[in-house]
Amino acid sequence: MKIEPNRKLDCLGLYCPEPVFRTRMELNEMQVGEILEVLADDPAAEDDIRSLVKNLGQQIVSVTRTGKQVQILIRKVK
Repeated sequence: MKIEPNRKLDCLGLYCPEPVFRTRMELNEMQVGEILEVLADDPAAEDDIRSLVKNLGQQIVSVTRTGKQVQILIRKVK
C-alpha cells in the first residue's frame, strides 16, 4: 500500500540545521493524522530528523534511501 503524504517538504541541497528546522516548522502547522514527506540529501539529515521526530513524540512511517537522497515519511500523532 502506497502512502500518500498530505504535505511535502523538499530539503534537497540544504544542510544542517535547515532540514531539521524546516521539518519542525512544517510539523507545527500540521493536523494530527497528517503525513509529511521530507526529501533530503544532507548526510546528517536522516539521523537528525529521526531524533527530532522521537523528541516531538511523532511517528516515522518509513525511510527510503535512494543513492544520497533520503525520503522520510512522518505521521503527526499528537
